[in-house]
Amino acid sequence: MQLTPEQHAVLSAASASEPQPLDEIAASAGLTEATTAGAAFALEEAGLLELEEHESVTYRLTDEAQRYREQDLPELRLYRAALEQGAEETPQPLGEIIAAASLEGPAVEIALANLARKGYGEIEAGQLRLTSGRSPADDLERTALETIAAGDRPDQEIIDALIHRDLVTEETTAERTITLTDDGVDALMLGVEVSDDVGEVEPVHLTGGQWRKITYRTYNVEADAAPIPAGKRHLLRQVADRVIDVLVGMGFREMTGPHVDADFWINDCLFMPQDHPARTHWDRFELAEPTEIDSLPSDLVERVRTAHLEGVGEEGDGYASEWDEGFARALALRGHTTSLTTRYLSGEAIGALEPPQRFFSVEKVYRNDTLDPTHLLEFFQIEGWVMAEELSVRDLMGTFEEFYAKFGIHDLEFKPHYNPYTEPSFELFGTHPKTGEQIEIGNSGIFRDEMLRPLGIDADVMAWGLALERLAMLITGEADIRNVHGTLVDLDFLREAEVIY
Repeated sequence: MQLTPEQHAVLSAASASEPQPLDEIAASAGLTEATTAGAAFALEEAGLLELEEHESVTYRLTDEAQRYREQDLPELRLYRAALEQGAEETPQPLGEIIAAASLEGPAVEIALANLARKGYGEIEAGQLRLTSGRSPADDLERTALETIAAGDRPDQEIIDALIHRDLVTEETTAERTITLTDDGVDALMLGVEVSDDVGEVEPVHLTGGQWRKITYRTYNVEADAAPIPAGKRHLLRQVADRVIDVLVGMGFREMTGPHVDADFWINDCLFMPQDHPARTHWDRFELAEPTEIDSLPSDLVERVRTAHLEGVGEEGDGYASEWDEGFARALALRGHTTSLTTRYLSGEAIGALEPPQRFFSVEKVYRNDTLDPTHLLEFFQIEGWVMAEELSVRDLMGTFEEFYAKFGIHDLEFKPHYNPYTEPSFELFGTHPKTGEQIEIGNSGIFRDEMLRPLGIDADVMAWGLALERLAMLITGEADIRNVHGTLVDLDFLREAEVIY
C-alpha cells in the first residue's frame, strides 16, 4: 500500500486503543489541522482510520451574571432590603424598599419579576410583603452561577432558567476523534510505502523545468471539503428591502431624518405630555453632549405649547401640567420614527404638503426596554402615514391587510388601544407560525387634531409604526427576537434563512 507522507504521518500517530482528538494527532504528526483532516478523510475512505464527530456543550456566564456574582441577584437584594424594613411581618411601601436596595433602571423590573416568580414575596397596592417561611439563603440560581464559574454543571432546569434570563450562554463545539482500525494496524505492521508524489505545483517546478519529471498526486475532486460560506445580505436587510419594495409599489415615498433629535420632534409634536412615563430617563436615551438642539421653528413651538396647555378648538382641553421649552429642546435617541413624520407634516423636511400624500420609512429606533423574546434596546420600525380627506379606520385596516398579504400573512387581529396622539387607535397582532401565539406587530391610529392642527394640517392622517423584527419572526418562524437581530444571532440561521416572496 502506498501513502503520501502526510497520510503516513497521521496513520503512525493514531492509536487503535483509544480515540484521539484531531488536534492532538496534528501535533504528533507535525502537521496543520487542515492537512491532518485531509489525510484522515483519505485514510478513512481506505478503511485504515475511523473518524467520529462529537459535540460538547459548555456554559459561560454573561457580563450581567458576573456583576450579580459581585452584587448578588436583584431579587435577593430586594428581599434583604424588604427583610430589614420589616416586610416579613407587615407589608411595606415598595418604593422605600427599592430605594433601600439601591436598585435602579432595568434592575427594578428584574427584581420584582423574579421575587414573585420564586415565591419570595408578593406585591399589592404598592406594598411588598415577604412570603412567610420562604428564605433565599440557598437560592438555586445564585448557587448555579458559582457552580458554572467553577467549571461545573448544575441541573439542566436551572441552566435553562439562567439562559432565559440572559445570565448564561450555551456554546456547542464539534470535535473530531481518530481511531486506528484493524486494517490500519495491519497496514503498519506489514509496512507502508511512502510515495514521493508532490502535492502541489510550486513556482520552482515551472521555472526549472522539474514539472516534467515530477509525479503529481492525484486528487479526488468528489471528496468532502470544509464549507466556505459566502457572504449574503442580512435577513433583516432582506425583509427591509422587501418592505420598501411593497410600500413603494403601494404609492408611498420614503422619509429620512436624524437618529438623534429634539424631544420636540420626537414627543411634543405628537401631543405627548412632558410628564408622560415614556419621556423619563427610564425609557429614553438622552445625549450628554450636545444636550439640546440648536434651533426650533418659533411659530411652531408656540402652537405646540398652546395645544399642550389649552388644547385645540373651542372644545379642546390641554394637559394639567406645565410645558417647558428647555425640555422640548433636549436631544435624545429617537424612540420611534414618528419624529420623521412630524418633521414632514410640519413642512420642516421638504416644505408644505397638500393631500393626498403617502410616506414611509424603515429605520432604527432606540428604547430603554428590558430584553426579552419580543423586545430589544434598538430595532427597526416601519413608519407610515397617509394624508387624505375623510379617512377612516376601515381605510387603515385595509392598508394593513394589503401590506401583510404581500408576505403571506392573512390572519391579522386588531385590538383597541390608547395613544396620546391618535384617536381612534389600535394594535396589530399576528399569529406566530410555530408557537401559535398572538404577537404584537404594530401600533396605529388616526392622528388627533391636537397633533395635526399645530403642524398646519387640516386633512385626516392615518399612521402606524410596525416592527420589522417581528415581521421577520412571522416570516421565518423564529420565536425569539434576539435570534433575529443582535449579538446572539446564530450565523447558520442567517446563512440559511430566506425571505420568500
